[in-house]
Order: sequence, then structure tokens, then C-alpha cells
Amino acid sequence: MKLSAAIKSKILDAISLLYVILFVYAAVSKLLDFENFRVQLGQSPLLSAFAGSIAWIVPIFELLIALFIVLKRWRLISLFASFSLMVMFTSYIYIILNYSSFIPCSCGGILEKMGWKEHFFFNLVFIMLAAAGILISAGRVSKTSFISKPAVLASSFALSIFFSVGLVTVLFISSENIIHHRNNFVRRFPHHQAVKRSEVDLLYNSYYFAGTANGNLYLGNNTAPLHLLSFDSVLQKKTSFKIELDSSNFEFKAVKINVSAPYFFVADGNVPCLFRGKISDWKASLFMNQKAFFSLITPVDSLNVAFRGQAVKNNENIIGSIFLGKTQKVKLNPKLLQKQIDGIFDTDGMLHYSPKIKCIVYVYLYRNEFVVANDSLDLKYIGKTIDTTSQAKIKISNISSRNQKKMSAPPLIVNKASTVYKNLLFIYSPVHGLYESKDLWSPASTVDVYDLNDASYVSSFYVYNIGDQKIKNMIVHENYLYALIGNYIVCYQLSNSLLQHYKSEL
Repeated sequence: MKLSAAIKSKILDAISLLYVILFVYAAVSKLLDFENFRVQLGQSPLLSAFAGSIAWIVPIFELLIALFIVLKRWRLISLFASFSLMVMFTSYIYIILNYSSFIPCSCGGILEKMGWKEHFFFNLVFIMLAAAGILISAGRVSKTSFISKPAVLASSFALSIFFSVGLVTVLFISSENIIHHRNNFVRRFPHHQAVKRSEVDLLYNSYYFAGTANGNLYLGNNTAPLHLLSFDSVLQKKTSFKIELDSSNFEFKAVKINVSAPYFFVADGNVPCLFRGKISDWKASLFMNQKAFFSLITPVDSLNVAFRGQAVKNNENIIGSIFLGKTQKVKLNPKLLQKQIDGIFDTDGMLHYSPKIKCIVYVYLYRNEFVVANDSLDLKYIGKTIDTTSQAKIKISNISSRNQKKMSAPPLIVNKASTVYKNLLFIYSPVHGLYESKDLWSPASTVDVYDLNDASYVSSFYVYNIGDQKIKNMIVHENYLYALIGNYIVCYQLSNSLLQHYKSEL
């Protein structure tokens, strides 16, 4: 049955009105809550890298279409624009549901009131309405008009679909590449990356992580340097130990304990000595003496440790290793740490070792870099964090009377705490990222995760404050992250989507 021209005209007007209502409502909703809309786009797996520009382009384009679709002269073009835009939105949802590593929150307007699958079918209905409107409009133009020819009309539909789907696909591929490898400080927070399991009040804030072994977590204490606390994986069972040294003829100032099963190490870099013992009896004997001063140390294996010390010639920080066999050897690589200002404060950082990938990892405090080297101290690469601070923002004063250098102003800390487990690097960054909700960022510490296999950014998650206290230190073992916050130790369980990034070789 053929419809009369009057009925077709009413259908066309109704379709146009529906699109005006849809686009005006969606655009105004986005613009009235613009910051939230931009934050949500920043979490999109397809659009994160382009959130700043797309946050403006989409509502403006929606309003322009709504304006021109009212004008009959521009209605056909506006309907094609509506058709293309709805195909883009639908392609976006399809990729999110089927190819994205996670499903983000909704992005404003109608979408925010619906689930992703519901909105997918909602979009399909509006695509069909736009197509019907285009067919009606094309049938009303002059027979001499180019668009009135069926082949041209079919080609226009095909071209519109190809362009819309292709554009969204290109955005997805480009955004993923930028976010993971050329990120300009846009964080992603997949749902439930880390869920709090438990917390324990330690009563004091002088504890630090000594390491993990046999499913247990060990904490050292700065004020009781030879005492250890041990917890099971979910912080339910607590045990205390006291370490016995076979020699105490040293003027220790800052003793640190490192647990690396089946051994543990006791060291104070101010005194160039190192004790080693087995965790089975917590008795340690002098293992190295008068070989090297160091400020940081981490075990590599039972006979090797990596350390950060100071070069004899210029006192600048330097990375080295000590072989603790019968013939003890010290090896240095002065090129691993890159000087920017003074070679001391500007290269300050955190030292880690991953036995799974056999790599030493050094994370700078004041710049967006980390150094990855093998256990022979050969540089593998210099990685970048997603922060954009490439130059250390510190001010240093020389006190000539004491021949000392000191910080003369509070520095900008880019990476405040870090830990390595297998091939993943976890960094607590105290800096606010682009398109990141301040309401969520303020009451929490942000942990960014990197894959050391390819130096890529993986994702981020929050570890929430206790009172006004943020993360002081953290460690990861298996599927748990542990953090020291004020007097408390907390346990967060990591999601399977994050654990699937674990790999054993670099």
C-alpha cells in the first residue's frame, strides 16, 4: 500500500522532530555537566586520547544537526548527518561491548539513563528512522536531482556507513596506541581493578615492607630495626620475629631488612656491610664488609644484590651490583642514571628487582621516567610514565660552609611510591591526571600500572585514604596489593583483568 504525500510529509516531520528532541536533549545534557562528560570520555577505551576535543565536537555537532534539520532546504543533508552520527554511536557501543578491555561508565544525555545494550537497540531504531526520512526526502526531490537516482542513493547509504564505522574504528585503534604507548597523562580506571579486603592497625607508622616469602608478608620497623612482623596473605594472622646477628660491632644508623626467600638480608648503607641469614631461623651472619657504601639495596639472588650508591669522583648517584661469592666483586654502571641538574637529588628514586623477568628497575621520584636494566647492569630501556614532567622540578642550594647541597624549595614529586611484581610496575603518583574526577582523586591515592615487557601503560586504580593519610609505601604479591597508610596496613585484591597481564619473560 502506497502512502499519500500528506502522510509521508507528516512522517518526515515526526522523524525530524524526534531527532531535534534527541540531539538537543543530548547536547544540552552534555554541556550542562560538561566536566563530568569530559571525565567520562577520558575513561572511554575508544576516545581517551581525544576526549578534550570530542567533548566539544559531539554536542556542537548535535546542536547544528538539530538546527538544520528544521530547515526543509537542508533536511535531506541533515538526515544523512543524523544517520551517520547514529551509526558512529552504534559502532562505538558495539566495539565497547565486544572488543574493549573494559566497559566504562556512560557518557551523558540519553546514554546515561540506559544500559549499553539498551542504548545499542535504541540507536538502531533511530538509524532506521533516519533511513526512512532520507528515503522520503529523496523521493520528494526533482527527478533531475542526482540523489533521486536509486544507485546514487544506495551508494550514499553505503558510503555513510563505511565512513562512520571506519572513523570509529580508526579512533579506537589510534586511541589505544596513544594511551598505552604515547600517553599524555590520561588515566583509565576499569571497574573493580582493586577491591579492599582488609586492614590492620599497626599502632605505629614506623613500619616498612621487608618483602614476601612462602605466602607471608614481612614488615620491618625503623624504630626496632631487628624486629619483624609477619602476616598471612589477607592480614588475618600476625607473627613477630627477632633477628639475631653474629656480630654487633657496627655503628648502625638506618638498618633495613630485605626478605628474599629462602634468605633475608640485613643492611645499613652508612656502614658498608651486609648480613645474610635464612628465614627458617632468623639468624644472620656477616656476609660482606667494606666493599661499598649504599643508600638503597635490593637482593637479586642468594649471591647478588643491586644497590644505589654514590660515585667516588663526584658523589653523584650510581647503580651497581655486588657479587657475594668467595671472591666478592663490585660492579658499577655510571650511565644508568641520567643527570639533569646535580646528579644527586634529581636522580633520587626507588630501586626494585623482579626475579621473574630478571630485571633491575629504578623509578625516579621527580621525573616521568623509570630505568630497566638486566642483572648484569646492561640498560634495556628507559621507560616513560604517563605524567608529562620530563624535567625534575627541584631547587638546590649549595651550603659552602658545610660543603653540602640541600633542597631550597619543596620539589614536585611525580612518583611517590612504587613496587614491581613479575612484569608489572605499580607506581603511586600524587599528581592529578587529565579528565580525572577530583571528587574521586582527592580522597584516594592513585596507583598507575605499567607492563615492563613493552613499557606500556596498563591502567590505574584508587587506594583510598585512611583519614587524611595517603599511601606511604606498597608491595604486590600474587593477586594482592598491600599498602602502608598512616598507622595501617591495608590489603587490596587485584582483579583478574589486571592479573592477566602477568608474564614471566621480558
